[in-house]
Amino acid sequence: MNLLAGMAFAVIIGALIFAGVFMLRGGDGASRSGRMMRALAVRVAVSVALFVCILVAWRLGWIHPTGIPFGR
Repeated sequence: MNLLAGMAFAVIIGALIFAGVFMLRGGDGASRSGRMMRALAVRVAVSVALFVCILVAWRLGWIHPTGIPFGR
């Protein structure tokens, strides 16, 4: 699960970097905007998939919340 989360975070950061590069790079506005929107859509899709995977893993008992104990 740690490996999956780490890879998902790497993809999310990579998609943000690509979106920033496409936004700042010159060229045709339509293709630049399309590539930027595609990169941002990938970021959102991976974020939602990661959230669902964490929720399913918690529900199946594969991971357990630790939390912060009261009184500290």
